[in-house]
Amino acid sequence: MAPRKIIIDTDPGQDDAVAILLALASPDEVDVLGITAVAGNVPLDLTSKNAFIICELAGKVDVPVYAGCDRPLGRPLVTAEHVHGKTGLDGPSLPDPTKQLTPGHGVDFIIDTLRSEAPGTVTLCPLGPLTNIATAFQKAPDIVDKVQQVVLMGGAYFEVGNITPTAEFNIYVDPQAADIVFKSGIDIVVMPLDVTHKALVTQSRNDAFRALGTPTGIAVAQMTDFFERFDKEKYGSAGAPLHDPCVTAYLIKPDLFTGRRVNVEIETQSELTLGMTVADWWGVTDRPKNALFIGDLDDDGFFALLTERLARL
Repeated sequence: MAPRKIIIDTDPGQDDAVAILLALASPDEVDVLGITAVAGNVPLDLTSKNAFIICELAGKVDVPVYAGCDRPLGRPLVTAEHVHGKTGLDGPSLPDPTKQLTPGHGVDFIIDTLRSEAPGTVTLCPLGPLTNIATAFQKAPDIVDKVQQVVLMGGAYFEVGNITPTAEFNIYVDPQAADIVFKSGIDIVVMPLDVTHKALVTQSRNDAFRALGTPTGIAVAQMTDFFERFDKEKYGSAGAPLHDPCVTAYLIKPDLFTGRRVNVEIETQSELTLGMTVADWWGVTDRPKNALFIGDLDDDGFFALLTERLARL
């Protein structure tokens, strides 16, 4: 079977970096048509730069990287340097990229790609705020019906919030954009905190990354060493959750994950719960089911896949 064509939309971020590396290491399953950067974990100039750094770390310098939107649709940008460090990729010492941004805007790349590829053959993989995706849908409504699927990291239900008491970071940064995407009618798969908090990099798992002995394996271990300090302090967990790699792992090996089709609505008005993903997990409303909301994963299988694929780079 031909590899699945994807566009990665991202705001790297150490966990974004691992998600991109996993995709680039898996050409038999996924064909990365391009990477679009968005402002989120850090501002756009850094997320764009970080996307290049990751591609060069993987030895995949031919992947086009585009800068997209530098702010949310209707509110000031909120960033997460307190989690990811001032560069977004704090931890390893990685060289500056040698390539320049691909000319053009990330939103236009999304639009042009969906118009040029056969309908239903391109999956969008947002790992950060949904600003680029929503902007593309608003600018070119004709592309919505051409999307095969949206597989995203964002939101939470049982795990509530990580940036506010009720909101996960990616959705909170641009709830208006998330609302547009969830109301688009596209087949959506959601990797919320409910599942990503189960993808924990324990000491033995991080030792396995480091033991690969490659620049990629060592860099991933160093990223996790830095990244985990926040979650260990906040949640008392055994390590850092690898949120975003759940997206690419699902595309490669979906049977690692289980979930439920539910209705998901985005809160865009309330000051108290802005950015909340209101998931009708128990089916208590008659609202149509618009997303597969993932709730669990085979964590040992997930890390076995990740370690095996990182060893390829």
